[in-house]
Amino acid sequence: MRQYFLLLLLLCTISAAAQKNKQERTILKILDEQTAAWNRGDIDSFLKGYWENDSLMFIGKSGVTYGWENTLKNYKKGYPDTANMGKLTFTIIQVKKLSGRYYHVTGKWYLKRSVGDVSGHYTLLWRKVNGRWVIISDHSS
Repeated sequence: MRQYFLLLLLLCTISAAAQKNKQERTILKILDEQTAAWNRGDIDSFLKGYWENDSLMFIGKSGVTYGWENTLKNYKKGYPDTANMGKLTFTIIQVKKLSGRYYHVTGKWYLKRSVGDVSGHYTLLWRKVNGRWVIISDHSS
């Protein structure tokens, strides 16, 4: 009986780890897709990783912006062309599962640009909404 219990415990642990890894891989894939979109100069596709909702919160050097549309407008204003957008690189520092519906990601961003390179850090709060992982809060500095 003890062997069956240990086997069951091992299978449950493996299953939970595989599910966590699948969720993390999904989130990292979205970040890769965002990077590719940015590097194509496609801000609209970049924003597909964000929650398209008025409750989306973006915190940047200008303060807090609420809403997907406002965030899109700010990105387009701040990065009006590919020279200002440059080429984006993300470096992941930590991916942390908070619950079955929430993840927290910390990382670095770097823009290689002809108008001058810039870089900073970010924290992203991800939420699973209608079966899809989206960024609901972004604090980038």
